[in-house]
Amino acid sequence: MSSLNKEPGAGLSKGLDKVEIALKWDPSPLGAPDHDLDLVAATYTAEAPHGEPDYLVHFDSRSPDGTITLNRDSHTGQGFGADEVMTLELERLADTYARVVVGVAIQQANGRKTFGDVPGTSVRIRQGYDDLAQDDFASVASATAAVVAEFVRSDSGEWRHLPAVRGFDGAPDEFAAAMGRG
Repeated sequence: MSSLNKEPGAGLSKGLDKVEIALKWDPSPLGAPDHDLDLVAATYTAEAPHGEPDYLVHFDSRSPDGTITLNRDSHTGQGFGADEVMTLELERLADTYARVVVGVAIQQANGRKTFGDVPGTSVRIRQGYDDLAQDDFASVASATAAVVAEFVRSDSGEWRHLPAVRGFDGAPDEFAAAMGRG
């Protein structure tokens, strides 16, 4: 299902402004521990675009300036449509930020789980009605977390999407610290 698309209007694009990341997965079988996946966004300054994140947005939180919001946070994967949704208002981010990395971490409280263990997992990244990328995590089936998107600010101030699906194997806290170093 992996289909990474170029930005709408590439070549004439004024850059990205407001992006939505939607994560979906199937609930656990009856009697089994719940699958709990989490969207995580990390912001990086122009001074340290691959260093430590300036701040993280995860677990039903939002950025200090309100530009990155976790709108929906599921702990079970139950319900219709996307289970977790995050909105990034890139055009409102302060000029000090040059990079935003978005990832998905699988909670490990009930034993090690990978994307291959969680059925129906998919992510969709879109601006308005235009899909920027979709992925089913098949390429990182043995990972416990994955980077799903990078957004970088050009010298002219425009944001662009860099397709990225990179797996990570470790605890969610370790992933949050390392996700932007790739």
